[in-house]
Amino acid sequence: MRMPLLSAVAVVALLAACQKKAEAPAAPAPAAPAPSAATEPAAEPAAPAAAVAAGFGVTECDTYIQKLTECIDTKVPEAAREQMRAGLEASRSSWQLAASTPEGKAGLAAACTQATDAARTSMAAYGCAF
Repeated sequence: MRMPLLSAVAVVALLAACQKKAEAPAAPAPAAPAPSAATEPAAEPAAPAAAVAAGFGVTECDTYIQKLTECIDTKVPEAAREQMRAGLEASRSSWQLAASTPEGKAGLAAACTQATDAARTSMAAYGCAF
């Protein structure tokens, strides 16, 4: 029971930090040049793909990580992405640890639902949907 509570506290702290970033006016990201017909779009960075690939077997957590990663990669200004990715990775690591026990895994669904609800509010400033 203690691990889900710690995970929930970590998520709330992460999202509170994200909330402060969301309130600051963000400079618009420079427009990326359109890929020509002869070139393929660049691949996504390795860190976000790794976070999405590492599922927990808890649908609420897997969905949360996938949606937040997509939001960070596509909507968050480049200047704030690395910090948000680090926070997401910290949550993912603690949830992975919690998922290693039946008791921890049982509490993850509620913690990830709370994280999704908080992200729905805090990430709305970036136009992300949860």
